[in-house]
Amino acid sequence: MDPREFVARSEACLSRVARWLEGFDPDEVDYSAGDGALTIEFADGGRFVLSRQSATSQVWLAAGAHGWHFDYAAAGDRWIDDKDGHDLYARLAESLSEKLERAVEFEG
Repeated sequence: MDPREFVARSEACLSRVARWLEGFDPDEVDYSAGDGALTIEFADGGRFVLSRQSATSQVWLAAGAHGWHFDYAAAGDRWIDDKDGHDLYARLAESLSEKLERAVEFEG
């Protein structure tokens, strides 16, 4: 994928996650976005970061002590973990579920 397409696809990913996060109570989960990154902040001061990595054409998720790298898969229009094949949005929902100690599903 060429660099312009990567930026467009990664920005669409970050925007999709931001729209999903708008459905959360801001006292529980808040976020800020800018310059190719989306920072998710929690009431306890914890944070997750979803960011565009142009050098590798990946989107990276740092959640607590964990980190994952996702490649874009045109088949299915998905971001897939480069090690275990998990979907980015499912992984993010799983990580938020663990952090919030309640089940959440990605809808967006």
